[in-house]
Amino acid sequence: MNAFGNILWVILGGGIFIFFEYLIAGLLLCLTIIGIPFGIQAVRLAFLSLIPFGKEVGPAEGGEGCLSTIMNIIWILIGGIWVALTHVLFAVLMAITIIGIPFAKQHMKLAAFSFTPFGRQIR
Repeated sequence: MNAFGNILWVILGGGIFIFFEYLIAGLLLCLTIIGIPFGIQAVRLAFLSLIPFGKEVGPAEGGEGCLSTIMNIIWILIGGIWVALTHVLFAVLMAITIIGIPFAKQHMKLAAFSFTPFGRQIR
């Protein structure tokens, strides 16, 4: 069922577009030394946005520390809030129909991960 959901996500849920947006942003962020940690998180978001069904996001072992908090604050101030709000908007739009509810759940998962990606891992 997860494979079917992921195929529908790529075709109907906009997963391929989200994947390429995150991937290009991540690669551009990796061009600078300062942007490398943020670029790595954007690439992780890209791969989660390509196949979100069957994946869970949770706290990383030993990842909730001072550095993760500082990096999350910088991430939020630079653009994480807008990315998360975009996913919430898409979740609301998808949840209007019964068919779109599973896609709305995936957008909410992506919203939570894109708001604070540091100190979290994809399982």
